[in-house]
Amino acid sequence: MKLAGQSGKFGVGRAVLYLTLAGATTVFLMPLVWLVVTSLKPIEQAMSLPPSFVPRAYHAVLEGERREVIRETPLESSRVVVRWIQGERAGRVDGLTPEAAEPELAAGEARELYRAEPGWWRVTEREISAPGAPRRWAYVPPADLEVSVRPRWRNYPEALERMGGLPVPPDSPAAATRVEFTQFFRNTMLVCVLGVIGTLFSNAVAAYAFARLRWRGRDTFFGLTLATMMVPFPVLMVPLYGVFKNLGMIGTLTPLWLPAFFGSAFNIFLMRQFFRTIPEELSEAARIDGCSEWHIFWRIILPLSVPVLATAGVFHFLYAWNDFMGPLLFLTRKEDYTLALALQNYQSQHGGVQWHYLMAASAVTILPVIVLFFFAQRTFIQGIATTGSKA
Repeated sequence: MKLAGQSGKFGVGRAVLYLTLAGATTVFLMPLVWLVVTSLKPIEQAMSLPPSFVPRAYHAVLEGERREVIRETPLESSRVVVRWIQGERAGRVDGLTPEAAEPELAAGEARELYRAEPGWWRVTEREISAPGAPRRWAYVPPADLEVSVRPRWRNYPEALERMGGLPVPPDSPAAATRVEFTQFFRNTMLVCVLGVIGTLFSNAVAAYAFARLRWRGRDTFFGLTLATMMVPFPVLMVPLYGVFKNLGMIGTLTPLWLPAFFGSAFNIFLMRQFFRTIPEELSEAARIDGCSEWHIFWRIILPLSVPVLATAGVFHFLYAWNDFMGPLLFLTRKEDYTLALALQNYQSQHGGVQWHYLMAASAVTILPVIVLFFFAQRTFIQGIATTGSKA
């Protein structure tokens, strides 16, 4: 009975734990889910209140033709829909209150088409039926408004096309200022890949010196290295800008990846702690066989340190991919923009934020990071779990 009671208690505790983790996971995933859902909506549904979670398409009959429409607002009072017959407004369709429509109809200025009741929806056709034709609209009862679930996948190619500027004819002067999405992607990948290479090489060498070599002042220098983690980037912005300006690198991608070749305190600490978990006997046996410190580092330590190297590489890739302040500070030409800076520029180039396109472009931007973590998660988690397991 005691064992059964303990088993039941353990089962309840595990269920509570799983429910808590599932709830926390849901909370953390909601922004990502909302981003993807919003990227599949038209603009009016992306900004609707109350917000709708599912992208929808509305269809109604306009002048005898079934058309996809934009659902706008429901009527609060009756309306008389009339077509003007005379005057400057001849041929135009308007919705008037019964009081305003009565004298116009009596005078023969307009002809009544139908009456709309409170609760009917005003709808406008999404795409005009013919070039140059006016956009048609109508009041329709809720029962006549067809609703279906329809993700708008075309938002993605349209958003990527607009990131470099509004679409213009090829012979237009503005065409020279447009930059394709692939250019932003190449710039970002170049910065990330070169930064990862520099991070792995420079930090591994420094961490090996702190972890496996014995030299005077080693612990003091290691403490000073860790102290640099307390210096925020805004403090270094002006000195770094001055250095790179004197080197003639402002307006290029070099300032975004070159500092990675000089090490960083966090990655040095991460690798040092992992190197200390590797048995010292392996290095001693290699020295007896005549290996130099470089060969020990290259042929023994690094092959055993794949988890921590992958962890440091993923960390720097994420940092470089999402970095906004660095590109904003050092880049001056649009063709050199990274994705983070291109997204911010896209947000402001239209005068108003087109949220469905912005969310679509953001979803494409974060996709490579998700794919990277998906394939590297086992090695990444192993590197985190084993770092620092030995003093």
